[in-house]
Amino acid sequence: MSDTQILNDLLHTAHTRLLNDEELEKLNSVNGGFAEFIGLTFERVGPAEARARLTVSPQHHQPWGVANGGLYCTIAETVASIASVAAADAPAMGVNNSTDFIKATAKGELEAVATPIQLGKRTHVWNVDIRQDNTLIARTTLRTMILSEHNRG
Repeated sequence: MSDTQILNDLLHTAHTRLLNDEELEKLNSVNGGFAEFIGLTFERVGPAEARARLTVSPQHHQPWGVANGGLYCTIAETVASIASVAAADAPAMGVNNSTDFIKATAKGELEAVATPIQLGKRTHVWNVDIRQDNTLIARTTLRTMILSEHNRG
């Protein structure tokens, strides 16, 4: 079975309930690509929320020694897209990402929490708060498009 099929099966399960620890471990092992490249790890995925963590390191920095703003956009896009697939029980892709950078950080752990603002048949709108401890670092509104058989490609 391919990693994509395993991921699809896990997110199909997350459509009805939170994934358990074993399922989250499997999700993190097959959700490679950019999420793996930046070090993003999912800790909670279910029908109405997704949470993930990342430890900021120098590989994430811009030349002035703090995390690049694109990191926050990437985290939010990834976490809300996974949440959207679980909520819709169908493939989804981001179509608009509006991220506000609230506070700079150079190191430490970030937690991203995606919660739905609106779950429609064709599009979803998600709020993603990225925090370090209790401090809001960035906030994103992400719109996803739910892909049907007719609009994939």
